[in-house]
Amino acid sequence: MKVAVAGCCHGALDKMYETLELLQQRHNVRPDLLLCCGDFQAVRNEADLRCMAVPAKYRHMQTFYRYYSGEKKAPVLTVFIGGNHEASNHLQELPYGGWVAPNIYYLGYAGVVRFRGVRIGGISGIFKSHDYRKGHFECPPYNQQTIRSAYHVRNIEVFKLKQLKRPMDIFMSHDWPRSIYHYGNKKQLLKMKSFFRQEVESNTLGSPAASELLQHLKPTYWFSAHLHVKFAAFMQHQTNSKEELPKATKFLALDKCLPHRDFLQIIDIEHDPSAGDSLEYDAEWIAVLKATNSLINVTQSSWNMPEKNGLHAKWDYSVTEEAIKEVLEELNHNLKIPCNFTLTAACYDPSKPQKHMEPVHSINPQTTEFCAQFGLTDINDRIQQAKEEGSVRGEYEEEEEEEEMDSTGSAEEPSEYNTDNSGLSSINPDEIMLDEEGGDEDLSTCSVDPSPDHPPDFSASFSDIRIMPDSMAVSSDDAMDSTNEELEKSGVSKQVEEKSLSERPLKRIGGNENGNSGIKKIKRRNQAIYAAEDEDKTE
Repeated sequence: MKVAVAGCCHGALDKMYETLELLQQRHNVRPDLLLCCGDFQAVRNEADLRCMAVPAKYRHMQTFYRYYSGEKKAPVLTVFIGGNHEASNHLQELPYGGWVAPNIYYLGYAGVVRFRGVRIGGISGIFKSHDYRKGHFECPPYNQQTIRSAYHVRNIEVFKLKQLKRPMDIFMSHDWPRSIYHYGNKKQLLKMKSFFRQEVESNTLGSPAASELLQHLKPTYWFSAHLHVKFAAFMQHQTNSKEELPKATKFLALDKCLPHRDFLQIIDIEHDPSAGDSLEYDAEWIAVLKATNSLINVTQSSWNMPEKNGLHAKWDYSVTEEAIKEVLEELNHNLKIPCNFTLTAACYDPSKPQKHMEPVHSINPQTTEFCAQFGLTDINDRIQQAKEEGSVRGEYEEEEEEEEMDSTGSAEEPSEYNTDNSGLSSINPDEIMLDEEGGDEDLSTCSVDPSPDHPPDFSASFSDIRIMPDSMAVSSDDAMDSTNEELEKSGVSKQVEEKSLSERPLKRIGGNENGNSGIKKIKRRNQAIYAAEDEDKTE
């Protein structure tokens, strides 16, 4: 089957789906599934905008609300993970995953599903060491700290995924696995993004947690986004025994959804032709959720997952074939995920803007039903109970240092990882920075800029759709600095449209007119980068 993979779409669903329609019209290529690697921005209304960790100038309604209201329906089944620029209050309603709109499915904090026999997993958010060992304690209304910590990866999600034994076909993360850049065209990457050099050379760029999952899961494909640059790599995994067959992962990072950006990729995936067209639960993953349910933590307290160190009576939570069989019997061998989407918040109405709408902490019926069916803890219900008991608050006891800009973690709560540069410790001019225009200081500002009722035709500008070749073999490190050249020359790979040379991509200027706001809070970073022109004006 054909799978379309997109990078950060930043709420531009109309653009993304119109591009797929263009692909079908001009080249008779129709994807069966669309995967999005974070920064999806499922914004339903003005309150959701307040829960999105971006500067005020990026708080735009975009077009998701049309799919949420039912005005439009996604033309292709869409599965996505969360990034670091999301309506966190909305996604928090679905910690185990669920439908955010008809035909659009969120994988949750971490999740595994199946489609036509293809196993698809993912983990939402980005890695920050100072929040990694905490529980999921945040809930709206968020403050300046929790609006960011809400999307930070937690160790319990990584622990759950590490209990999986069965092969993984596709895995998604928002930030890149650390060290993956050593398995692709590193020279070309640094040519496109020179400000990555320090992190690449010190091997601190990317998520160590994602790297750990990559080594454990060994999926056939791994897709990421976040850094707004296309990059391919091929990682050959070491075998644990002579009897084990060698495994390799084809890694691809996607660019963001903008005109003239290579944000969409089409790949062919082997599938089970006898399988149905419905999205399905993964029986092993459900069994793991049941086995690890007792580990749920909704406090700010830092704690380590069970391990074989003499301190835990049990450390292996992987499941037996018998446990998987029990899940199948509970479901009567019907793994189809129910299409039980329901509205849980008012939808944005362009004719009646509500700029002062406040976010509330909601319990989603999908999560209630899922937890009841499998005997799991509803994390949001537990948070509300804990708040009522006074053991958890929705804000920190003390004002913490600017978390997003601190790349070293918390000294008083040491991480099992020694560095924290899942994004960058240098500035990526192509990424939304929370320093810009003091955007992280005023969480009450909503710049509601709805899309027009009749969006423009993007057929002339969304041209960089590529079809991935079956093989992307690249030797480790820089032995072969030719990944991108091979993708371009491959007979299977083709560009849907030639780029329009008469049009220049939009430019984004960092900071204000005086050029000061972008650097006033920067710590341990190269401020000289701000002297260079940013690549894009808009996200």
